Amino acid sequence: MEETTTEQRLHLVMGGKVKDPRGHDFQDPESVHVVGVFSSYDAAVDAWRAQAQRTVDDAEMKYVIVHIHKLLTPES
Repeated sequence: MEETTTEQRLHLVMGGKVKDPRGHDFQDPESVHVVGVFSSYDAAVDAWRAQAQRTVDDAEMKYVIVHIHKLLTPES
């Protein structure tokens, strides 16, 4: 019997005040809020949505999902 392993896919949710709402340059990178690391994209989206909705009235606040698994294995 062949053993099948699924590739782990990690996603980081983080955010903070950005210099320009159209970009990803944070005003103070040392104060970026790290929400957490999630093993599924759906869980990351839920966490991102909760934080984004919490800060919806602040145009300078931006939360993003970073696909850590793509950074760890750029060849795939």
